[in-house]
Amino acid sequence: MKFLKIILFFFLIIILKTEAQENKTINWITFEQLDDSLAVKPKKVIINFYADWCVYCKKMDRVVYTKPEIIEKISKDYYAVKMDAESRDTINFDRSIFTNKNYTTSRNAIHEIPALLASRKDTTFSLPAIIFLDENFTVRKRYFEYMSPKKMLSTL
Repeated sequence: MKFLKIILFFFLIIILKTEAQENKTINWITFEQLDDSLAVKPKKVIINFYADWCVYCKKMDRVVYTKPEIIEKISKDYYAVKMDAESRDTINFDRSIFTNKNYTTSRNAIHEIPALLASRKDTTFSLPAIIFLDENFTVRKRYFEYMSPKKMLSTL
């Protein structure tokens, strides 16, 4: 079973790498894919939490995440995860189940994963939220702002 998982992982990486080179885009993965990838090969992680209504999130997609040097650096050194902070999906990650428990009672309810990883004391949740983790999945840096291409590149 583990051998099959390893083969599938490498097959996925080859496909994602080929796509990234052809499309010149970041290959964003899900938390489920991240869970499998980290189990096979630890690597740094960048997580981009966004919402459809977030103007600065959209600007980062247009201006920052399209720069060839940023795409190259993220593709080479990181697993890149992108998640709608208001997602209603049930996510299995690290042998736990995460949901958006308040989506039926609250407008713009935040999913459990961004609430856990991108929360700050005495401050409401804000977007964009970009989280950098090391190979051990320990949070190293958190940004709750639009990051210019220059700032993103220096942070990477």
